Amino acid sequence: QVQIVESGGGLVQPGGSLRLSCVASGAISAIYGQYWYRQAPGKQRELVASINPDGRTNIQEPGRGRFTISRDNDKKTVYLQMNRLKPEDTAVYYCHVDLMRILDNGGGQRKELWGQGTQVTVSS
Repeated sequence: QVQIVESGGGLVQPGGSLRLSCVASGAISAIYGQYWYRQAPGKQRELVASINPDGRTNIQEPGRGRFTISRDNDKKTVYLQMNRLKPEDTAVYYCHVDLMRILDNGGGQRKELWGQGTQVTVSS
């Protein structure tokens, strides 16, 4: 069974920093795109950042200049470093991973999986 698990959320004061982690575990032969999304109360889920298989990154406007996405391929982990946090960054942050799952018969199945989310609250 393949799982996506986020961690690192919490309560932080405005101007503070948090580092979110997202680990993919299980029978995985390849990881393609990795993405961070967030969803604030009453709002739609929005893309925050992405990293392509070749390492190219894209940070969406709300976090540009403050957020950085990176990954450790050996650990199948993607990170979101968030600096100079603002109250409007408060949301549940979700990890989304595009990967190749290894089936019991040895074949592969491309899947896009979500984690359960981690709460980030920016408040004084």
